[in-house]
Formats: sequence, structure tokens, C-alpha cells
Amino acid sequence: MLSEQPVLGTRGMVACAHYLATQAGLSILTQGGNAVDAAIAANMATTVVYPSTCSAGGDIFMLIWEAKSQRLHALNGSGRAPSRMTPEYFMSRDMKEIPERGPLSINVPGAVDGWFEALERFGTLSTETVFAPAIAYAEEGMPVSPKLSGWLRRAEPVLKAWESTASVFFPGGRLLQPGTILRQPDLARTYRTLAKEGRDAFYRGPLGRTITEYIQSCGGVLSMEDMQQHRSDWVEPLTTNYRGYDIYEFPPNSQGIAALEMLNILEGYDLRSLGHQTAEYLHLMLEAKKLAFADRDRYVSDPAFVDVPVEHLLSKTYAAEQRARINPRKATPYFAAGLEKDGDTMYLCVADNKGNVVSLIQSLYNGFGSGIIGGNTGVLLQNRGSYFSLDPRHVNYLQPGKRTMHTLTPAMALKNGTPYLALGSMGGDAQPQIHVQVLSAIIDFGLNVQQAISAPRWRSGPVRAASPHKGQEVSGQRSLDEHLERKIAEVVSMERRFLSGVPLELDLLGHQTIVEGLWEDRMGHAQAILINPNTHIFEGAADPRCDGLALGW
Repeated sequence: MLSEQPVLGTRGMVACAHYLATQAGLSILTQGGNAVDAAIAANMATTVVYPSTCSAGGDIFMLIWEAKSQRLHALNGSGRAPSRMTPEYFMSRDMKEIPERGPLSINVPGAVDGWFEALERFGTLSTETVFAPAIAYAEEGMPVSPKLSGWLRRAEPVLKAWESTASVFFPGGRLLQPGTILRQPDLARTYRTLAKEGRDAFYRGPLGRTITEYIQSCGGVLSMEDMQQHRSDWVEPLTTNYRGYDIYEFPPNSQGIAALEMLNILEGYDLRSLGHQTAEYLHLMLEAKKLAFADRDRYVSDPAFVDVPVEHLLSKTYAAEQRARINPRKATPYFAAGLEKDGDTMYLCVADNKGNVVSLIQSLYNGFGSGIIGGNTGVLLQNRGSYFSLDPRHVNYLQPGKRTMHTLTPAMALKNGTPYLALGSMGGDAQPQIHVQVLSAIIDFGLNVQQAISAPRWRSGPVRAASPHKGQEVSGQRSLDEHLERKIAEVVSMERRFLSGVPLELDLLGHQTIVEGLWEDRMGHAQAILINPNTHIFEGAADPRCDGLALGW
């Protein structure tokens, strides 16, 4: 039976999607490192033990509460489109959209610069110490979990298409079974080089040259000039107040604003009186999500290229106008321009005994990203470039040097000016939806942090109608044939652990629900740390949907 109690600690807390990453972070805390040191160590360890979800070839976003200054800092470590990655490039090749995988889906990787930027500003330990756990896991090997083996099986056609990748993840052409050892000596060598020579080895030196030359040999356009021009940016986080808690999310190009708009809309309802996870409660959540995501899809992209009306979208007046559009007895049809986006991402959080708190999210976008390892570096490259649009009318229209709209968004809540909760999840478009579900469970209904993460979860989005997966069922009044009549539909996917009558009640309100398994990867892998304002004890929680673990010290 799964525990519904959080892990407690007084000197520090680490919560990650994989237990070995949690142990790496905790080892740094016990060596005297702070939350930033531990978060980077845990992130790097995750690139080794959960390579489907993140890599040095991906992007990173961090919220960092600095105890010394009593300030919240936000670091945008996302990469930009290469200079030769233009709409004209694809048009000249009769390509109507950017490939989802492969060399032409690759943006400049931003994670490595983000690691060094955060460590230089806030870290206390040497890079050799911080990098050591990841190097050991990569060089000595680590046991493959059933989760990772399953992800490798599903991604086999993508990964075996590239020799550099197949040799790492399918040694001898065979799938790595659960309990076998995955060794990544090339990645260990890359991390040793970074620890010794710093970020320039990646963006200006031999590692960057190896990566870009290999990508170009595969037909890509990423160049050393693109790598050399990359920089991370310190930005101001966005915030709104929800029932006395200051909730912080990442600003555009991240989708974090969608979670804040949802909370603003929901604040006008007495959710507690409706009951947690009832159809009436879920209906309001789903309608608020539709409204917020319509704005996200209309406005959110790189603010260096487009005007994002942040102040207007986050105003309480605008939230009241949006709330007035919701019919509490009937769902409003809404179909987004594109399909729902899944993302394979990792999230972790760390708190230390000095009062520093880190909320960190890192990703390759889809599982294993582009599918390509950059030569003999061991570094998987992201496919975030595939998120761009080739339609000049679209807010996320591809332009060289532009950052795509990003699903990645870490979160943090403050109470009376001090950190109360660090929260995040993988899940692509589901991330803001998961944030709101967990926050509401804690703030509106008093669930502890582990109960909130373990609770039955839903995600809503436009999907292409198809037969249900094995183990799924279409609930309520609509038959499968009716689902198939529409190519695109706004569908609510729900875990089977909701009360049996709830999906039917939602269908009667006009939603289209699909009931899935008990614990679904697609519902995200959330982690959280709550700092009890009365006892100051850390309460950590990890998601049962992954190999997650929270450890206190």
C-alpha cells in the first residue's frame, strides 16, 4: 500500500523523479553544499539514470529562493533556434512542418550554461564535487528500472535510427531489460571535461565542435556559431495571490502564466463547498483550463519577438471577465489550433537548512528528444525546435534566434514572504493543470503534500480521436464511434481511481472523458517540498507514477 504521508526532515530535503538522483542531491547536502549545489547534482544524475527525460543537450528553468537576500530568482536556460533554421529552409525542401524528431528538430541546448550560471552565482562547492555523482553513475553503470526499459522499448525505432544513440542504449542491438546495467562512458568523459574546463568546453570548445559536426553530418543545421551565441537569462518570475498564498510561475516563453490565470479564475468560487474531486469541482477546473490555454496558445512565445500582455492576462479584473464566461452546468466547447503536446521531462526540488529553496525543471521535450546523441559525447540532443510553427500567423512562428513557447515551468508558493511550497511536474501541456490540481488540493482542501500528489489526476487537451489504448475505456453517453467522427476533440483523460460516477457526470455536463489506468505516466511525475510554517519542518513528496523518492536529512 502506498504511503500517503510525506517524508520529513529538519536539515534538508530532496525530491526527484528517480531515487538515485535524490541520493545524489542528498549526498551534496551532507557534504555541506547548499540547495543549488544539490539541485544541479541531482539534475545531472537524472540525465544519466533517466535519459528519456533530460540531458545536457536539453533546456532548463530554475526558480531559486535565496535566503541571504530574501529574493526569488528565475533563470531561463532555454535554447534558441539555430540561425539556419528558417521557414524558408523548410519551404525550399517542400516541408510543411518541422520534423518531430531527428537533426532538424534540434535547438541550441541550454542546460549546461544554466548549470554553470546557477553554480557561479549561488553555488558553494567545486564543480568536481557537484558533478561527481553523475560521473560515477555514467562510468560505473546504473541498474535499468522497468520504467526506463519500457521507454526504451517504445522509442526503439527512433533511437536505432542513429548509430551514436543505438550503441549506447541498445548495446549489441539488444534492448536493456530491467535489472541490467546501463553504462555511459562517453557521457562520463564529457562531464569530467565540463567539471575541469567549464561551460566553454561545451559552447566554444571540443565538445561543441563534436556535437555540431555530428548533427550536420546527419543533415541538421546546428552550428558552432549558434552554440557560441547562446546565453541564459535571469528574468522576473510571474506571480498572483491565491487565497493568501503568493504563487510564482515562470514568465514567457514558458507556459507558467496559464497556471496563474487558472488560479485567478478559480479563486472566485467556493471550491471547498463543492468537495474535492467531485464532478462539479472538476467541471470548474476544466473550464478554467480551457480559458487559460486559449490565451496561452494565442499570446505566449518568446517576448523578445512578440508582445505578451502579461499584466492584462494576470489581472483579477480579467479573471472575473473570464469567470463570467463559465456556465457551471454546461461545458463550453473549445478546440485548440494544434494537438495536445506530451513532453518527457524531469522535475526536482531541494531545500537546505540555510533557507534556500530550488524548484528546477529540465527536459529534452519528447522522450529521448531528437533521438540523436552528439557523436561520442554521450549527450542526447533535444527536439524542442519541433514545437515551432511554420505558419507566419502563429505566435510561435519560427524565427532564427527565437525561443519557442516552452511547456517547462517550475513553481513555488510563498506564505507571508517566505517559501511555503516548491512544486513541479513533467507532462508537457499538462504541467499547469497538474500545478493547479496539487495547489488546490493543499490550499482548498487541506491535503498533505503526498496526498495531493498521489490523488487521482486528470489532464485535458485537444487530441486526435482514435481507439482507446489497451486498458482504456470511453465513458458516459458517447460511444467510441462518436469519438472517431471528430478528428480533433477536447478530451478529458482521467485516472481510473476517481469515483466511478464522476466521468459520467462530467459527460452529462458536456465534457468528453476517457478513463485510463490507475497510475498514468501521461499524468505527469510531480515532486514537491512543503516547508511547514509552524514547525519549519520540511515535508517532501514524490510521485508514485515514476521511480521517484523524497529524502529528508
